[in-house]
This record gives sequence, C-alpha cells and structure tokens, in this order.
Amino acid sequence: MLVVDDEPGVRAALVRGLGAEGMDVVAVGDGPTGLAEASTGTFDAVVLDIILPGLSGYRVLEQLRADGVETPVLLLSAKDGEVDQADGLDLGADGYVVKPFSFVVLVAQLRALLRRRAPSAPRVVVGALTLDGETAVWADREVGLSARELAVLRHLAQRPGITVTKDELLTAVWGDGAAARNVVEVYVGYLRRKLAAVGADGLVVTERGRGYRLDPRS
Repeated sequence: MLVVDDEPGVRAALVRGLGAEGMDVVAVGDGPTGLAEASTGTFDAVVLDIILPGLSGYRVLEQLRADGVETPVLLLSAKDGEVDQADGLDLGADGYVVKPFSFVVLVAQLRALLRRRAPSAPRVVVGALTLDGETAVWADREVGLSARELAVLRHLAQRPGITVTKDELLTAVWGDGAAARNVVEVYVGYLRRKLAAVGADGLVVTERGRGYRLDPRS
C-alpha cells in the first residue's frame, strides 16, 4: 500500500494502522515522490492526499492514468465539496475519503477497492495449501496475504512442482512493462515470511537462475 500525505501524523497513523491490518505500507510526503513511487505499478492501492507540496494529488492521479497505471487510488482530503469529489472521480479516482476520517471506513473502502479489482478465481488445493477466492489457508491456518502476494502464490500453486520464471510471474501479476523485474524477488520474500509464520517454510523454492516453484511435498 502506498500512502501519499504531507502530514507526518497522518502518515504515521496510517503506517501503524494499515500495518496492523496486515498491509505492507510505504509512506511519502510530497507529490513528485508519490508519483514516482506509484508509477512503478508495484502497489495494490494508493491513498492519495489532494493538497500536496510539489504536485497536487489531482495532478498525480491525472499523470498516473495518462501513463496507463491502473492501480486503485483512494483520494484523501479536507476538501469535502461535491465538486471536489466529482473532479477526483472524473480524473480516475476509485474512491474519496474526507478528513477527519474514520480509520475503519478508510480500511473498508480500501478492501472494497481491492475486491472489485480482483477477478474471481477457482479454488486451488495443493497438499495442505488451499486458495479459495481471496483467502489462503495452510493446514487450517489462514495466511494474511496482500492481493499481489496472493496472486504470486496462486500462479505458482496452479503449476505445482514446475519452475516459473521471474518474467512470467512479472507479466502474470503486474502486467507487461508495469513494474521493475526485481519486484518479483521482493514479493516472493514477503510471501515466504508470511508462509513461514504459519508453518509453511520451504513451500516456495528458488531455482537459481531460473525462477521459483511451489513444492507440493512441503
């Protein structure tokens, strides 16, 4: 999750709160940096303040959509007029939250955005691993995964025992040219830590120089 807000208190609160909800959060405080981060296409969603130093949230959003970045964006602002909300939605925002906001409502909106964008997926069972919709379960223990982490795991689980290249994962999960190649390594690292926490250490195996495979014997 990317948070772009110029108020240090808001950034800190969202990093803590969204982190407690199982989300990996990057927080920045100005428009140009927010645009650079969001343009990588590596985030599941962006919480974007409208009034930012350097470049407004409107312009950040406008540039993202012009560049073909379709990451869901939830606008966050003290401006609560209907015209302001309409302007943001017309530029391609997926939602709008007014400050001061309820954290519970913000999280609910973020989860709703992710659900709307997630395609329905068939149930996959590999040994003790079950993937059902947005849920991953290992031996009766739910694994709290982000949408991207779940997509990586699902792609591997659909071909158990077969090595999948980094480029194939990059295309399948992020789309052609949407992210840097090393983002695959980063997300596999996230995924492994969360799997290890529920006793599934070793489920995702690295084939050096080739890619990754899911070991159905783990």
